[in-house]
Parts: sequence; C-alpha cells; structure tokens
Amino acid sequence: MAVAERLGARWPPSRFLFVVVVLLVLMADGALLRGEAMSVGINYGQIADNLPSPSRVSWLLRSMQVSKVKLYDADPHVLGAFADTGVEFVVGIGNENVSAMMDPSAARAWIQRHVQPFLPNTRITCITVGNEVFKGNDTALKANLLPAMESVYQALGALGLRGRVNVTTAHSLDIMGNSFPPSAGAFRGDVVPYMQPILGFLAMAGSPFLINCYPYFAYKADPGNVPLDYVLFRPNAGVTDASTRLTYDNMLYAQVDSVYAAIQALGHTDIDVKISETGWPSKGDPDEAGATPEYAGTYIGNLLQRIQMKQGTPMRPSVPIDVYVFALFNENMKPGPASERNYGLYYPDGTPVYNVGFRGYLPPMDDMEYSESTRKAVHLLALILILIASIALNLS
Repeated sequence: MAVAERLGARWPPSRFLFVVVVLLVLMADGALLRGEAMSVGINYGQIADNLPSPSRVSWLLRSMQVSKVKLYDADPHVLGAFADTGVEFVVGIGNENVSAMMDPSAARAWIQRHVQPFLPNTRITCITVGNEVFKGNDTALKANLLPAMESVYQALGALGLRGRVNVTTAHSLDIMGNSFPPSAGAFRGDVVPYMQPILGFLAMAGSPFLINCYPYFAYKADPGNVPLDYVLFRPNAGVTDASTRLTYDNMLYAQVDSVYAAIQALGHTDIDVKISETGWPSKGDPDEAGATPEYAGTYIGNLLQRIQMKQGTPMRPSVPIDVYVFALFNENMKPGPASERNYGLYYPDGTPVYNVGFRGYLPPMDDMEYSESTRKAVHLLALILILIASIALNLS
C-alpha cells in the first residue's frame, strides 16, 4: 500500500507530494546536512594523479563543514566547482610566476583570468604571491617578491577588488634565526633586509603574515629531546618563557608567538599572524620518527579542539588562532621523503587516513557529478514541482 494511502484522508496524496517535494528541495540545497561551519581551513594540494574531481571534492569539504580552503594555484575547475557554496578561498601565484608579476599589466591579466571571472560566486578573499620564497637560494626571486606583491595589490585596486581580496605571501619557519624562548623570536639576519619592507606592505594593505609551522619537524630532528606530549598538545608541564612568564603547553603556539616577537622587533604590532600550513604525516621512511596514523590523528584532533575553543596563543590570548591544516589528501607524486606524500586527512578514494571527528562524504565515482550548475537546475525543477503541488493542493 502506498504511504499516502496508508495516511488516508488525514493526509491526501497532493499534500503528501507537496511535503516530499519540499524535502527534496531542502536536500538539494544541502540545508538538511549543513551545520555550523568549522573555522578551520584546509590546504587542497593536487600533486597527485589519482585525486577525485573538484566537484566531488566540493561535496566532501562541505560535508566536513569546512569553510576555508587554500590552493597553491588558481585552478579554474576547483573555483568553478565551489561556486555559490560560501566556501572562502586563498589562491596562489607560484614561485615560477612571481617575477613576471612585477609587470603591472601581467599582474592585472592574471587577476582578470584567474580571479575576476569567479567573483562573486566563488569567495576568493586572498592571493598568496609565492610560497616559502626565503627557504631557497634564489636571490633574484627574493628581491622580486615585494615588487610583485605591490604590483598585484595595485592591479586589484585598478580592477575595483581591493578590500575584497588581499595580498600576502606564505613563509617557512626557516625564516627564523631564533624561535626560543618565544619572546626572543627573531628573523634570520639575511632575511631582515627583505622582511622589513614586506612588513610595511602588509601593515599598509591590512594583510596577514602567513607562516607554515610544523612541530613535527622539530620532533623528527631530535626525538630524544623534544617531548612528544608537548608537540602533540597532550597534557604536559609546559615550558615557561623566563622573560614574559608566559607558559606554553604546546610547541605550535610557541612557534607562532616567536614570529609575533620577530615582527614586533622590526617595529610592528599591527599585523596578524595566521598559520597557513600545519600537519603531521601518517607515514614516513624508517628514519622519520613519529610519522604514524596514531600521532597524526592525535595532533590534528587536539588542534581541532583548540580551534573550536577559539583559543589564542599566550602572547595574543584574545585572538583565536587561524589555521589551515595540511592537507586534504595524500599526494602520491610529491617528491622527497615518504612523509611528504602522507600528510592527508583522506586517501584519494575518500577513506579517512585516521579518525579525528570529520564526517566527510565523497560521492562515488559513478554518481552524477553534482556541480553547482546541476544543483541549481535541480533546485529550479523542485520549485516548479512545488508550484504544481501547491496548485493541486488548492484544488483538492
């Protein structure tokens, strides 16, 4: 017997159809599955030959309730797949293109091609010019970084996008000459001549200072002397900075505060520090201590708890830490040690590498690619069906 028939006169078929269609609309729009978005960001790297399509990844990230995504390029397929989702994007200009961006016409053309066509449907809020530029030995690239950032900033202004999209660059923690105790944080001597004007630019533009922090590297380099509990956010006695009397119960916060101290030493207290990358590998080579699913899950899980608590560092307790976790997927084509290919929260098939509470869903390969254009079409069809059902309801 049909459900509507079982309900009898108390719920005629036309009304039953109306309710069913309403539920379909809500499901098509994701309203039944959408909760409060998490404030954590995710790095979406794509150095792999086995990753799911961007439209399927869009489903995955939204089901995880992730609200911020960082790319290392400006992949149009990714940006298009996230149209009208509300997910906030950081897009990147690779190191190989930094020098070209010094030309104002090239910077403007890049924005017109890679950013402007996707606005406002896709929320692109930041452009990173280069990544970890000061980690290498390319002196020309280092010298060209700030002019390139300024050129991109000016191009945004010319296109009427300044204030909607900001400009910055991401740094490796290698820029630090000293990071302990945090209050004595200082940039490397060879970095200071470049960093001083970059900080001036960031302060003027209202842009954040992005730093890639990996306590794992410290543990890997000296596992016998770096307390595991301290790097994994597990209960421990902590470390007290003798100068400030501030106590740190984890290495990540100490690293961030050392960067704040280094920035302040160059005369700036008006720049926010954000963690553009942090993570822990679930697998490594035999000489890579600590690269296990257990430790990776502990690090990320405890970090997520801190983020949900809106916790700040001891030096900036009222400023919740802003973090982009590295990374969404294991990337099988990344060079280097095995750990480099095993930072993902997920395997490419959508299976979690370890459980930290995310409830993500990656649609099967043979399912319909549920793009935003498809969603809109389904939504429109459902609205038409609602109208028809409403008319039938009034006639019944």
